[in-house]
Order: sequence, then C-alpha cells, then structure tokens
Amino acid sequence: MNHTSYAIRVGIGRGLAEFRQSLRSSQDWMFYVVVGLGSLAYLWGNRATPVEGTGLLMPTLILPSMLGGLVVFGGIVGPAFTLAIEREDGTLLRAKAVPHGITGYISGQVLFQSIGVLPMLVVLLLPSALLFDGLMHQGARGWLVVAGYLVLGLATCLPIGFIIGSLATTPNKVSTWGMLPVIGLAIVSGIFVPLSALPGWLQGVAQVFPMYWAGLGMRSAFLPDSAAALEIGGSWRTLETVVVLVLWAIVSMLLLPPLLRRMARRESGSSVEARRQERMQRVG
Repeated sequence: MNHTSYAIRVGIGRGLAEFRQSLRSSQDWMFYVVVGLGSLAYLWGNRATPVEGTGLLMPTLILPSMLGGLVVFGGIVGPAFTLAIEREDGTLLRAKAVPHGITGYISGQVLFQSIGVLPMLVVLLLPSALLFDGLMHQGARGWLVVAGYLVLGLATCLPIGFIIGSLATTPNKVSTWGMLPVIGLAIVSGIFVPLSALPGWLQGVAQVFPMYWAGLGMRSAFLPDSAAALEIGGSWRTLETVVVLVLWAIVSMLLLPPLLRRMARRESGSSVEARRQERMQRVG
C-alpha cells in the first residue's frame, strides 16, 4: 500500500471527524450566528438604499461581495490559526512522529477548512433569501458560477493561510500577520462599497490581492449583467479574475511545501515545551 495515499485517506477521515465535531460545537455555532447576525443587520440597515445608476438596492450588491470576503477570510485565517494553535499544543509534533503524518495532517485540514466555510455561508444566505428580494439574477447558471468561485477561492486562500500559520510561532502573531491584514483588505477591496468609488491608489492596491477578485467573481454570479457598469472597466473581467486567483494559488502552492518541511524539521519536544512555558507566562 502506498504510504502517502494511506496518510491522505487517514487525514481525510480526520478532517470529516473534525467537521462533525464542529457542527456539534455550541462555540462554533455561536461564532456563525454572531457573524451572520452582524452581516444581516448591516444588510437590513441598507435595505432601502438604492445603488446609484442601477435599479438595485444595496443588499443585492453587498451580499455577494460579503460571500467572497468570507471565503477569503475563512480560507486564510482559519488554517493559519489552526496550524499555529496545534503547533503550540504539540499536535503537529505528534503528527510528525508518524510516517507521512504531516501529509495526513495537512490533507485533513484542507478538507476541514474547505467544508468548514459552508455553515457560515448557509447562515448568511438562507435568511438573506427570506429577507431580501432579487438576490440571484443569474438563475441556475449563477449558482454554478458561485460553486466555481468558491472552489477557486479556497484553492487560492488555503495555501496562504497555511503559509502564515507555518511562519507564525504563536496564535497572537497570526492576528498580526493574517487576520488584521485580511480585515484591512476587506475595507478597501470593494466588499462594502464599489471599488470604483475609492481613490485610485487604493484601487490599485486592492487589485493586487485575492479579496477584490473573489468579491468581483461572486458579484458576477449574482448580479444582472447591467450591474457590471459599477465595476472598473464596466465589465466583470472574468478572465482577469480567474487568472489572478490561479496565479495566487500557484505561487502559494509552490511556496507552501518547503515552508511546511522547514516547520516540521523545527518541531521537537523542547520547542513545544518552550512554547508551553511562553503561553503560561502570557496567561499569567
């Protein structure tokens, strides 16, 4: 039996088990509900606000952008925090002790983090469908495009999250290197207001990173073709969206394996103990 494929199968089993455990976790569901209610409150507060130059209301424009932003946020911050936490508590060291254990661990995390974004999307989408009219203008084709951008967005962002988690020695550093930059990008990436309404230099910065393109892709799936007039260049720029996301995915996937090997080499009982002592000092 191929040891690598066996490790991957074990990892997939672990990922499914972690997802089932997450679905039973009141703490996880509290997070989903709080984020969902906050997002819905923002949409509801703007429910009667028209989008200038279109026949759309703000929730119709903002919701798909939020979905793209949540995919990026979950795809980066989720694995980064998990990797940093389980590196600190010795989970990664135990995985390292098993042949191909790191391969199995990452396989399980890829699955868990990928399907882990679904409850959040459901918590946001189902109430929105009841509260707001005319969210999906593209019909069945639109939902297929949503699924495609969901897969592409995760393929782009999960490796970035693992890279940040492999470089961050503590969960606190994940906040500094991962969560805060992602939140900052959400503010300037056209998630809450059209990117074309922002200063030109911010438009240029936003278009370097995946957040803007994920939001643009989701808007192209939900909104009528006429809404493309709100975007830069007056089009959905589908080819550019796919190319940018694929390039980010390729670069991050090329960088990830050597960084994971470097991280695994540095894991030892003494390093775990040192981090445990540091954590106790922080708590104390």
